[in-house]
Amino acid sequence: MDVSRAAFVNGVACGSLDWDDSHVAAIIHPGVVIWPAALAMAQATGANGRDLLTAVLAGYETAIRIGMAIQPEHSLRGFQGTPTCGVFGAAAACARLLGLSDEGCRNALGIAATFACGISQFFVSGSDIKRLHAGKAAANGVEAALLAHAGLSGPHDAIEGKQGFSRAFSDRYDPATSLERLGQHYPTEWISLKPHAGSVRMQSAIEAAAVLARQGVTLDRVASIEIGVHGAMVGKLTANQPVDNQQAQLSTPFAVAMAIALAPSRSGPLALSIDDFEASMNDARIRDLSSRTQCVVDADVERLTTAEAVPARVICILKDGSRHEAFIEHPKGCPQNPMTADEVGARFLTIAGPVLGDAACRDWLAHARRIEHLPDVSALFTLRH
Repeated sequence: MDVSRAAFVNGVACGSLDWDDSHVAAIIHPGVVIWPAALAMAQATGANGRDLLTAVLAGYETAIRIGMAIQPEHSLRGFQGTPTCGVFGAAAACARLLGLSDEGCRNALGIAATFACGISQFFVSGSDIKRLHAGKAAANGVEAALLAHAGLSGPHDAIEGKQGFSRAFSDRYDPATSLERLGQHYPTEWISLKPHAGSVRMQSAIEAAAVLARQGVTLDRVASIEIGVHGAMVGKLTANQPVDNQQAQLSTPFAVAMAIALAPSRSGPLALSIDDFEASMNDARIRDLSSRTQCVVDADVERLTTAEAVPARVICILKDGSRHEAFIEHPKGCPQNPMTADEVGARFLTIAGPVLGDAACRDWLAHARRIEHLPDVSALFTLRH
């Protein structure tokens, strides 16, 4: 495929798995947009691994800093930050790989601003559209950089101008946030990884439910569940009767019911996959418990929520009248409780090995772990199904 279509397909695949990385303050999943765009462009331009890594970092910093300057009002307006802000990151990474001048980079970002799109009605109504968002933004970022490389111009104040992206897409814009300690402080370092294939803001609730399940709380014993959440989650991540697989992955009640059902039978840490969500949609017991689960705004959750992590409280009221409670402040994968590189690699081998072959996956992982030393990126394109 051409560079743009390759970025689109890989971005859709990455975004659909919902194991994407997250930046809580920027309300964005940067990796599923920036890596597909940068990998495709790196292959097309013959870049080495260090060039690729540097370009990706430039993309992360760009997308995250723009997101931090307009969130959470941007999200409250009904936009999803992953495609809207992610397109800037993809464009920046590709501009770097194309070796664009300062002027060319300004044009690439100006063009990207007019390509920015992605509404979040899927939180409310379901549908498959979220699965396209990352891929569309990756492709748009590639095309913005290629158009700038070809000599097309974009407004140099397309982000901060009176009719620009930030003012059109948010009720608040703080340009100082985008530039604060630029080149000295890297918000990319505060990325979260998700053990479970659902919203990053649901991870604590899933873990709390798993704790209760392993303490003996079972589906047949539960009368109802109350989940203490942050107020910003209400209406987006609190539907207790999801209409499709996508909405299930964005339903805290449904994910908690899944954790109660599945945790006791899993060895090691629980990791809910997209396959688990799809199978659970057909499980009447899980759907029934989800319907008896309600989310309430929790003062402790709101007080302890930070730019890096969102806590949760899960209270199970059993049929015998007893109450069982668990509170998780820092879920696995957040900066305060990070997943190690070895844990990420082990998860990759567990998921990809049976499909692509264990030996091939181990060989690929060895190259990926030393990406900055690769003379070219061809080793990252060896896996085939």
